[in-house]
Amino acid sequence: IAGRALLRRGLSPQITTISTATTAPVIAEARLRSGKAGSGRAAARQVKQAITTARTCGAGTIMVRGDSAFGTKKVIAACVEEGVEFSLSVSRNPRITAAIAAIDEATYTPVHYPGAVTDPDTGALISDAEVAETAYTLRLGCGRTITGRLVVRRVKDARYPDGLFPVWRYHPFVTNSELPTAEADITHRRHAIIETTFADLIDGPLAHIPSGLFAANCAWLACAVIAHNLLRAAGTLAGSDAAVARGTTLRRDLVNVPARFAAPARKPTLHLPIHWPKQIEWTTLWHNIIGYPTAQPRAA
Repeated sequence: IAGRALLRRGLSPQITTISTATTAPVIAEARLRSGKAGSGRAAARQVKQAITTARTCGAGTIMVRGDSAFGTKKVIAACVEEGVEFSLSVSRNPRITAAIAAIDEATYTPVHYPGAVTDPDTGALISDAEVAETAYTLRLGCGRTITGRLVVRRVKDARYPDGLFPVWRYHPFVTNSELPTAEADITHRRHAIIETTFADLIDGPLAHIPSGLFAANCAWLACAVIAHNLLRAAGTLAGSDAAVARGTTLRRDLVNVPARFAAPARKPTLHLPIHWPKQIEWTTLWHNIIGYPTAQPRAA
């Protein structure tokens, strides 16, 4: 779940997406809010609705991820009530700061992110990111508490490259998953995949919000979500790289196709470009959607 300020007529969409390790995200819930609304406003209810949608789609283990704007008591309580895992960034406060300070320096271990660069001479990672964790009691309100894991990623502050001792920047998040510390951090950081959804929407329909009326813009957002999810479904049915491609790529390769329509002998036919590099993906999509049966010879 994440929010994005459009800087256009003071509007701010809040979107919840569903994704897996091998598929691009689709939008489960979306709502438009005025620009003055807080980022986490009504997020708990939206998370519950998205969890219901994911379960209706047959999801097994569900993990709710988000940045610090959504690491609130209400969102965490909603995850606990629904019986799902959560991995949410939290804002620094005196309790969080004290918990971070209590972590033993020896427990910090380097984390190897996918695609990380290694030194060709030493084989060491060219990265100074380290992670550690500690138990942390979360307050959910109304006297309720839950003990989870406070995972802390720290990196050296680039503002002090020549300091006598390292100066660290800390990025904490809370989770109730059972993943190892480093894997939990890698999984949490992948919540940034939602930014690709915002990029697709902003590059397309959200760049043309048509009205000064809030209700009309809400309807426009709903249409944008439908179009986005249909395009994602088309990419999945086309297979290959289209399953995880950006919206611009899908529109270029699968939608804006210079085909010529003809109907010889009243049989609809599409004449596609010759030597077209995306012929296989488009043909796969066509047969998965239309699925015209092959004509069978009649018995004598």
